[in-house]
Amino acid sequence: MLLRDRIRTEILVGDGAVGTMLYARGIGLEANFEHLNLVRPQLVSELHAEYLAAGAQMIETNTFGANFTRLQPIGLERKAAEINLQGARIARQAAGTRALVAGSVGPLARLKGEEREFTQAEQQDIFSVQVTALAEGGVDLLILETFSDLFQLTNALAAARSTGLPVIASMAFLDGGRTAAGCDAGQVARELTSAGADVIGANCGAGPLEVLRVVKQLARATTLPIAAFANSGFPEYLEGRHIYRCTPDYFAGMAVEMVEAGATIIGGCCGTTPDHIHAVSERLKGMVPAPRITGKSVAIVAASRQEPLRRAGFLADWGKRPIITVELDPPQGMDTAKVLTGSRALKAAGADAINLAENPMARVRLGNIALGSLIQREAGIETIIHITCRDRNLLGLQSDLMGASLLGIRSVLAVTGDPARLGDQAGASSVFDLSSFGLIKLMKDLNTGCNALGHPIGNGTGFTIGCAFNPNSAKLSVQTARLEKKIACGAQFAQTQPIYDAAILDAMIEQVGHLGIPVLPGILPLVSERNCEYLHNEVPGIVIPDAIRERMRGKEKEAGIIEGLAIAREFILAVRDRVGGFYLIPPFGRYSLAIELIRIITEGR
Repeated sequence: MLLRDRIRTEILVGDGAVGTMLYARGIGLEANFEHLNLVRPQLVSELHAEYLAAGAQMIETNTFGANFTRLQPIGLERKAAEINLQGARIARQAAGTRALVAGSVGPLARLKGEEREFTQAEQQDIFSVQVTALAEGGVDLLILETFSDLFQLTNALAAARSTGLPVIASMAFLDGGRTAAGCDAGQVARELTSAGADVIGANCGAGPLEVLRVVKQLARATTLPIAAFANSGFPEYLEGRHIYRCTPDYFAGMAVEMVEAGATIIGGCCGTTPDHIHAVSERLKGMVPAPRITGKSVAIVAASRQEPLRRAGFLADWGKRPIITVELDPPQGMDTAKVLTGSRALKAAGADAINLAENPMARVRLGNIALGSLIQREAGIETIIHITCRDRNLLGLQSDLMGASLLGIRSVLAVTGDPARLGDQAGASSVFDLSSFGLIKLMKDLNTGCNALGHPIGNGTGFTIGCAFNPNSAKLSVQTARLEKKIACGAQFAQTQPIYDAAILDAMIEQVGHLGIPVLPGILPLVSERNCEYLHNEVPGIVIPDAIRERMRGKEKEAGIIEGLAIAREFILAVRDRVGGFYLIPPFGRYSLAIELIRIITEGR
């Protein structure tokens, strides 16, 4: 292909910011720039012409945000294909044969009022609409840019590769050479190389100096060509306008250093103008790609990932005896007497750890970090703190996790969390800066003594990192793939949704047994027909077989508790020899039910 051939022997100069230039022409930041492809195509064409005149050898289409998630809030989602097609045609006509045209594809946005994550298939379908239209419009390659979520970028890459066009996959790195989700440049390079990118890039996020540092890291981790599209420094808000201070001469000087570090495609992102690109074009004349040496460093990085798993805390005896964790509900108020009494009784019965959920079902309860510290101090049993992505932003998550470590919390279960709209607090909103994958990766970084930006925090947090797994899904292979990804991010153990069918557990063991981490199946004793039907019909992730539901038919009060315990006992005895432990979830805080189940599990210890 033309792109691949050219960057073997020459440095390719890209264009600069489109949004910055439109803003300078009076187009408000609240406007949809991509819609201009349909309503003001001449303006878009003029911008392309300016960059071409400045020396750009590759221009990008004005389609960065032309996807369903960004167009739907303004009622243009049905025009996604048309906007991309027109954007490609405008750029193609402007470039003619004198420059390459790159179809610009940006990340997906979260839809207002929609708090769940798009599935892998949904993401790929959304990206497919965009890349297919860009290919039809005549672009020479695709550039996936400004992504902060590596999972989303690999989904975009899968869609882009289906077109047969070369693909630049570029992420936004922040200070310290990490993405907003905490991935370092080396990890990004390895995963994008494996996923089939033709070029790996860094753009936006930071100014030229930080992008230069990222280029050096990428060059040590991959043999693929590297693209660098830095911002023009950081913007200042002055007299109603965003002003970038980085001069074209400084930007061009940094571009030279990027080429010397290994970049073969150089352009600009936010704040850059045709003046910046002209300066870059002039300074890079005559330069050729720098030699790259990566083999030794890649081998060292790969080897460092194969660390043996050391089990600590409540998992120290995994494989020697059944490990038992029990979930207790934090109180809705300040009275901790019941949960402390339950914790002491469960420890005496043989439990290894107490799980403390964080505002389950989005209903307010006492903070579980402080409560976990109190239980460990007063009851002498380890706690597993559930941390959600719902209630804190990235800043707050890091602070609270470091605080939890300071209080002696050593086990944390990372969960996405029930959306705030499901709870009882009108006006509360969900945050979701991270998914459960990102939260696991964040804790792994904190364990190594670095925060999300790679800055040192002193001693590591020492967490044993847990995650959730749903074996009741009709698509178990999808859940298994999610678990594999969580393990890759740093998960060290998993606890499942409640299971009521031994066949489901056997299928789970077959799917995940090779993954090498402890997986504790959940046991939630039923207490009545009403409770059974509620769990089956209204609680996500719980599936109760018809035969079990029939057994609970008409059972209420004491009869329901007896039958529910009998069902749980039968399940435990049927599978006890095939699992290494259990995660007990006594309903309504009835820890006496968990004590009875512990007795059944530990018989013959």
